[in-house]
Amino acid sequence: MIGRSREMMTVFEAIEKVAPTDVTVLVRGESGTGKELVARAIHFRSPRARRPFIAVNCAAFARELVESELFGHERGAFTGAVARREGKFEATDGGTLFLDEIGDMPLETQAKLLRVLQERQFERVGGNQPLTVDVRIIAATNQDLEARIVQSRFREDLYYRVKVVEIRVPPLRERREDIPQMVQHFIRDACHRFGLPEKQLAPAAMRACVEAPWRGNARALKSTLEQAVILSSATEISADELFSGSSPDGVHAPAERAPAAKPHAEGTIAATFREAKEKFVEQWERDFVLGALRATGGNISRAAERAGMYRQSFQQKMRELGISPSDIGDGAVNDEN
Repeated sequence: MIGRSREMMTVFEAIEKVAPTDVTVLVRGESGTGKELVARAIHFRSPRARRPFIAVNCAAFARELVESELFGHERGAFTGAVARREGKFEATDGGTLFLDEIGDMPLETQAKLLRVLQERQFERVGGNQPLTVDVRIIAATNQDLEARIVQSRFREDLYYRVKVVEIRVPPLRERREDIPQMVQHFIRDACHRFGLPEKQLAPAAMRACVEAPWRGNARALKSTLEQAVILSSATEISADELFSGSSPDGVHAPAERAPAAKPHAEGTIAATFREAKEKFVEQWERDFVLGALRATGGNISRAAERAGMYRQSFQQKMRELGISPSDIGDGAVNDEN
């Protein structure tokens, strides 16, 4: 899980608080935000970390197979049940069971899940022998469960059982400051997995990445970057290469930016508070980086040390700000240690 934004720090703090307990957790967020990563983080920071973590997508199975998947079945319980089968609850005993898309679980199965949460017991499909398990439940959904309760499509008693603690994972549009760090991670990971030389985004591509809507969130960002890493023949990926063709997000290469508007006359507002703040911070960062480079004769390693940053982070900041050797005056950027 990657991020330093206030929104993600809230998520991290919640994980640290609930992990040592055995409380049932409901993780909410849009598709692609990383709800399963939250569940795994809770499990591997809990006393159950050495026991199984098993994920089940409740929307992936036909209605008649969901209960067999969760609770197992006895031989002859239904057509095709030629042998006894252990369900996910038995397999997870002592560990954590992650129920993804719990909002799509059939009502009949919801009633049985409620019994497991209340009594820690269940029966296999076609069986009558109660089985006792010690399983922690973490559920996730991208749906409006409250609306489904009103529609009689989700049990209200189960809702309060799974929502003892709720963690909301924010979409990318609410934490854009995390995107550059995520981009670096996804590109580095893709280059390693595909056996390709190290690549990076051009400054314009990085800006486009930060501004894109990313309706598919982190999953869409990762997929787009992997495609660009594979298809780009250069070590620096341009905005055109990053958003080549259409995408599920409807994201395309951005048009050329218009020149910055001149300040408005006194008494008018040139931008929103947030836009004005972002422009001010960007200009401050540019002046700071340029000052560090000029003070060290253009030596990136020494400038990064002077700024209290890792060299890679300093270089990334240079790319984000579009700083080139010509911006430093007479000196040229030296990338050597």
